[in-house]
This record gives sequence, structure tokens and C-alpha cells, in this order.
Amino acid sequence: MAPHAGQPGAWGPLLPGLLLLAAALSRPAAPCPFQCYCFAGPKLLLRCASGAELRQPPRDVPPDARNLTIVGANLTVLRAAAFAGGDADGEEKEAGVRLPLLTALRLTQNNIEVVEDGAFDGLPSLAALDLSQNPLRALGGAAFRGLPALRSLQLNQALAQGGPALLEKLDAALAPLADLRLLGLAGNALSRLPPAALHLPRLEQLDARRNALAGLGTDELRALKRDGDLPGPRLLLADNPLRCGCTARPLLAWMRNATERVPDARRLRCAAPRPLHNRSFLDLDEAWLRCADGDADGRGEVDLAGPELEASYVFFGLVLALIGLIFLMVLYLNRRGIQRWMRNLREACRDQMEGYHYRYEQDADPRRAPAPAAPAGSRATSPGSGL
Repeated sequence: MAPHAGQPGAWGPLLPGLLLLAAALSRPAAPCPFQCYCFAGPKLLLRCASGAELRQPPRDVPPDARNLTIVGANLTVLRAAAFAGGDADGEEKEAGVRLPLLTALRLTQNNIEVVEDGAFDGLPSLAALDLSQNPLRALGGAAFRGLPALRSLQLNQALAQGGPALLEKLDAALAPLADLRLLGLAGNALSRLPPAALHLPRLEQLDARRNALAGLGTDELRALKRDGDLPGPRLLLADNPLRCGCTARPLLAWMRNATERVPDARRLRCAAPRPLHNRSFLDLDEAWLRCADGDADGRGEVDLAGPELEASYVFFGLVLALIGLIFLMVLYLNRRGIQRWMRNLREACRDQMEGYHYRYEQDADPRRAPAPAAPAGSRATSPGSGL
């Protein structure tokens, strides 16, 4: 059958688009790095296999990767520009932007001990970084430089082995992260919060659970205030050994005025002093937060005699009085039986005493005295003598 007139003109506008689509589909995809798994989708996800043989970040990551996860490797040291062409052996190389679209980088449980200055150079789009569960011992003061898009930083269970020197470096590393929104510091045995973390202007949530915080001082609470209309960050403080002394009064007043700032406020418990152990911090009376004489830091033991303790004493006294009243009522209702028992006991005692008296009189009768023994010099007679 002959073609209809005008038919080539109908396909004309669609032909260039079809050719471009065929060319795109025929183009080979970016190779997947060794020991990694690539998942195609709206955002390319790259997950690298765990194993001690992976000692440095993969070099052949596809440039269009959006999410990179490395778990269970043995990276140990993250050198400068480790994900942008930096040399793992320490040789200096010019680092470029190899992963311009990478937005999420997860490096948990990789035995990372050292993070050098500029370890994440060349990642301009990185928004979420997770270094949790790594035994960090050294952290460069400029470890997080060049990350203008970073919004989430997780360092949970990563700082406990570094000591005070690591906390000082962390304070310097957090200072340039002006746009950071989420910061995770849980499980690091921190006795105080990093000052730089409290001064981050756009911080929305600070996770400080499972640390060694005894409380927050007035300087730390003052640092949480924001100028203008910027809201202050939310604090997660559960599972910290709070010391409920006189120094805890500012924290208690702050929490009661801004309960929404501490979502887990109901889970806060007192660890000291002993009279307040395991009490809910938010339910405490401010009058109970006292310090011993001459104890300015609130570490002394204070004898607590608050209203609840006095009420318990009163209740205990009422219980004892009720028990005594019940005992008297039992005695009154059984008075006849008790009298009968006492009379029987008296008669039994009288019979026993009369028996003792009779035996004493029998033993005292001289006629029942035993015969005297024979003298030593008298001659004894034998049955065979006939006398």
C-alpha cells in the first residue's frame, strides 16, 4: 500500500529526539569501583564491601555518585583530599573535584584513627558526613574545611579514646561549619560540650546522649541563646549522670522555661546525691537542690528531708499505729480465752511446786537417812567362815 501524503512530515519533529535518546542509551555506563556495588536510580548509590583489605577510599568512584557508603574496612588514616585524588601514601598530589555531586558520605566502623587537615577537600556538595563508631585519636583542626554545603555531621562513639587533646582539635574543626544543622556526639564520655558546637549559629539539634555530663553551667546555657529570630538548638541529654546539687538550678530553670528545647527531658535522671538517685530531674523541687556547707561545686552529700520524705515518715507512723490497734482489738476479743489459759497455767505451776515441796519433805525425814558405813579397822566376815 502506498504511503499517505504528509506522513513523513508527521515524524519529522520527533526524529531528532529519538536519535538523542538512542545515543544516550547506547553510551556505556560509568564503571563501578572494585569491591563496591553500584545501584542505578534517581540518585546513584554506591556501597563498598566490608573487609580489612580495603585500606584506602576507592579511586574509581563514578563522578555522578550521590551517596557513598564504606562500612567495615580498615582505612586507619584519611589523608588530605582522600576522596579527590589525594595520595594515600602521603605523596603530595594536586587534588581536584572528582565527585562534584556527592551529597552523603558514610564511613562508619572503618577503624579510622586519624583524620588529617583537608581530608574531605574536593567534595563541594557534601551535605551529610558520618564518622561514627571509629576509634579517632587525632583530628586535624582543618579536617572539615571546604565543606560549604555540610548540614549533618555524626561523630557518635568516635571520640572516647582521643582524650582532651582530641576535644580541643574538635573545637577548632567545628568552628568553620557555620551552616551545620545536625551534630551527633552521643556515646563519647564527654564531661563538657565543645564550646564551638554551642556557638554554631544555625545548629538545630545537638545529640549529647550517653556521655558523662554532670550538668550544664551558666556559660553553656548562655551560649545556647541566639540573636534575632533564630531558634536555639534542641539538646538530647538522656543517659547522662546528672549531679542534682545547687549547680543544677540554672539548668532546671532553663528546661522548665523551654521544655521543647530538650525533647527527652522526661528521661533525665539524677545520679547524685544519694537521696535523689534515679529521681526525675524535671520533677525536682528547686529547694531540694542544695549543696553542703563550703561545697561550691555541688559534689558534697546533702541530707534531704523534703516534703515527700516527711510524708513517708508520717505514713510509716500511721501504719505502726494501725498495727498496734489491731493487736489490742485481738486481745480484747479473746480476753476470756486468755483468762482461761492463764488460769490453767497457774494451776499447772501450783501442781508442779507442790510436787517439789513433797519431795523436799521426804528427803528431810531423819528416819529415811542411810545406815552409817563400817569402821575401817573392824573384821569383815565372809560367807564361808560360818560366823
